[in-house]
Amino acid sequence: MTQYFVDLTIVALLVIGITAIMGVLVNGIGEKLFGGSDRMENVNQTAKTQTGWKLIGGKK
Repeated sequence: MTQYFVDLTIVALLVIGITAIMGVLVNGIGEKLFGGSDRMENVNQTAKTQTGWKLIGGKK
């Protein structure tokens, strides 16, 4: 019975891990292929919004 749970745990971790990795890879490929010219639009807008903000914490 213990072996069943060990096998179940291993398979569950593999399925979850492979699903997560495939999601990241497919998302990256999709952004590169279908992102078009405005794929950095959100990043640029965030940078514009944060202009003039004081930096807190971290190293300078």
